[in-house]
Amino acid sequence: MIVCPGQGSQTPGFLSPWLAIPGVRERLGWLGAVAGMDLVKHGTESDEQTIKDTAVAQPLIVASGLVSMLALFEHPADGFRLVGAGAGHSVGEITAAAAGGVISAEQAMVFVRERGRAMAQASAVQPTGMSAVMGGDPDDVTATLTRHGLTPANINGAGQVVAAGTMEQLAALTAEPPTKARVIPLKVAGAFHTEHMAPAVDVLSGYAKAMSTHDARVPLVSNRDGAVVHSGREVLGRLVSQVSNPVRWDLTMETFKELGVTGIIEVPPAGTLAGLAKRVLKDVEILALKSPDDLEQAHRMVKEHGKSTGSAQDPTWRLVISPAKGMVSFTHSEVGTAVEAGSIVATVGTLRDTYEVVAPHGGRVVEWLVEDGDPVSPGQPVLRLHPQEG
Repeated sequence: MIVCPGQGSQTPGFLSPWLAIPGVRERLGWLGAVAGMDLVKHGTESDEQTIKDTAVAQPLIVASGLVSMLALFEHPADGFRLVGAGAGHSVGEITAAAAGGVISAEQAMVFVRERGRAMAQASAVQPTGMSAVMGGDPDDVTATLTRHGLTPANINGAGQVVAAGTMEQLAALTAEPPTKARVIPLKVAGAFHTEHMAPAVDVLSGYAKAMSTHDARVPLVSNRDGAVVHSGREVLGRLVSQVSNPVRWDLTMETFKELGVTGIIEVPPAGTLAGLAKRVLKDVEILALKSPDDLEQAHRMVKEHGKSTGSAQDPTWRLVISPAKGMVSFTHSEVGTAVEAGSIVATVGTLRDTYEVVAPHGGRVVEWLVEDGDPVSPGQPVLRLHPQEG
């Protein structure tokens, strides 16, 4: 499995060793041209304050993940065949969407450029930020954030919650933290994943209407709720809405368990997600791909843990998968029933919610792979469709 980090993971000069790999400098230069900024300079020479700027940090992080995968997979098709699933934390979901074939690298860079600009503008309305709360009793942490008027913008698991709000609210949290908890200010310039970002959602939703997508070539686990998403339009819609909604990385890692993930590689700027995974996912081999020195281990992991996902598009059959763990209920039950692209063919009920099972392609129901009322897992094939003729 490949995971892609979010903002705050960048450090000055972190891309310097990667430029020694043939083709990486040129590819990073191209992605920088698309984004309208010198990403080679920002990844090698720019200081901490410069790359903390939201408008710079977000394109830099997405481009970093994409160019590192040139060294991880020589040919993109290799990744599609061997990666069991992908996920990203916050802006890292854009990296994962491009790596999974939902949008092109160029679309990703335009989208993240506009995302960074819009979020920076939203952040400029008043001084806001984010702080990680490490440890403490979960109920006490929640109560303390509420008392200070803060939002739990990232619930990361492993005893980590990221609080977001105004600088005054964050200062009060530092002065009066939850019992037995540490408060660590993060290198971000806004209260991301809160109502403070609503203006950015409006901007991105307009751009999304003009973007073409493809269905994911590998299962993508959404950080909104841990659901496995296949439909390209749904992936894009979630990229827009997540800007002002909390990141539930704890639920994302729960889905990793349910998918039976045995190995995780975090792409640059790596370290944060690997650290969280090591505290939660036991018996899973985890690698933070920090420099080319880690590539030998990464290539071994891809070979040992990689497997065909079964979600590559076959010209004869189409598989519809479950987005979550729960009980399945059919809405189209008869074999031979015609299904339009985007139709809801079933629902999956959980203790928390009900998820729609959407057919990303049109076709006719050939075979249900589960029974009505059966328990299903995220990413599990539930229905086989035959593509519509003509």
